[in-house]
Amino acid sequence: MIEFKNVSKWYGSFQVLTDCTTNVSKGEVVVICGPSGSGKSTLIKTANALEPFQKGEIFIDGVSVGAPDTNLPKLRSRIGMVFQHFELFPHLSVMRNLSLAQIKVLGRSEAEANERGRALLERVGLKAHIDKYPGQLSGGQQQRVAIARALAMDPMAMLFDEPTSALDPEMVNEVLDVMVDLAKEGMTMMVVTHEMGFARSVADRVIFMDQGQIIEDCTKDEFFGNPDARSDRAKHFLSKILHH
Repeated sequence: MIEFKNVSKWYGSFQVLTDCTTNVSKGEVVVICGPSGSGKSTLIKTANALEPFQKGEIFIDGVSVGAPDTNLPKLRSRIGMVFQHFELFPHLSVMRNLSLAQIKVLGRSEAEANERGRALLERVGLKAHIDKYPGQLSGGQQQRVAIARALAMDPMAMLFDEPTSALDPEMVNEVLDVMVDLAKEGMTMMVVTHEMGFARSVADRVIFMDQGQIIEDCTKDEFFGNPDARSDRAKHFLSKILHH
C-alpha cells in the first residue's frame, strides 16, 4: 500500500534521508523509532508529500507521490495524518473541525459530515465535547479529536508523527488506546513513536533509523526478542530505551 524506493532528501547541502527503501502492506502496523534527528518524521511526511523529496520514488496504492501529474490534495485526503501538536483549528468547534474537510474535500452534505463526526467522536470517547473548542480540551482529548478528524476522511492508511510526545504522561494511554483499537481493526498504520510498549503490543514491523538511514527493518519479535542480531546502533538505542 505504501512503498518507498531509494528515497533521499536534502535541506540545502544537508542530507536528511539517504536511500530509504521499505514498504507497508495493507493492514500492517509499522513503528518507526530511532534517536532525535534521525529522519523519522521526515520519512513519513514524504509519504503524503508534506515534505518534498529529491531522489527515489514513493507509491501510495500504486500512485506515484512525486509524479508531476499526481493530484496531491486527492491523495492526501486518502492518507490520514496525526501530528505531534494536534493542528486543530482553534476557532472552530470540535464538530466543525471534523466536518469541514468532509464537506470541502469529499463533497459530503453537512448532515452526512456531522453524522460521521458524531460516530467518530463517540468512538474516541468524546461525544460529550462535541460543541467545545480545542482550547477547552486537555491535550489528550485534542489528540483524540485529531485522530477522529483524520478518520472522518475514510483514509486507506494513517500516519502518526510522535502523537503522544507533547502530552502529559497520564494522557498518553488514552491516545494509545485509540491507536491500539485502530490497529486491531486492521487499519494500515505508520507510527513514529518512542512508546516501545505500543510497538511491542501492536506493531507488525519495527523500522529503526539513524542519521537519515533505515538501519533495521524487521518484525517486532526480531527487534525486541533478538537484540544480539541487531546493529550496534540499534542495540545501544534499545539498551537506553528499554532500561527505563
